Amino acid sequence: MFNATAMSVHNSSWRRVLALGLLAAGSAAGADAADHPLIGRPAPDFALRAFAGGNVRLSEHRGEVVVLEFWSSRCSTCGAQLAALNRSYATYRTAGLTVLGISVEDSRRHAREFVQAHRVGFQMLDDPGEDVSRLYEVDSLPMLVLIDRSGTIRDVHHDFGPRDEARYLLELRRLLDE
Repeated sequence: MFNATAMSVHNSSWRRVLALGLLAAGSAAGADAADHPLIGRPAPDFALRAFAGGNVRLSEHRGEVVVLEFWSSRCSTCGAQLAALNRSYATYRTAGLTVLGISVEDSRRHAREFVQAHRVGFQMLDDPGEDVSRLYEVDSLPMLVLIDRSGTIRDVHHDFGPRDEARYLLELRRLLDE
């Protein structure tokens, strides 16, 4: 027998659970960037050795929009994010975009193999003592840091999924337009 009152209560409860779940998911996604302690602060300067040779200093890129991508060969989504960033870099480097990939790796051999396997057009840097990773409070990989032209950290993102590339592109365009 169909019970309309029970069905109404069930649907109402289901809607509430669904709404709370969506709210929690939205809060968690928003908390990712908003809660990082470096948001709104000047990006800590560093100098690291590039896998291709030579040193790279962050402060040399003042006036450009800079993306720092912290990665590891053990990270299952890091390769996909590097490929997405390479597409963005190819499109926007003439507009003032710089991307720096920073290895957070215990094995330099694995890091070199990863760099060779994931050929990108931007600089891939070695952080052997993980000093820069500590400066940027890297707590999970991949971690993406967006720095505006004045050198201020504007966004921090963890992980990488199917919708993330579009979200990063919107943020990059906004920073490039400023």
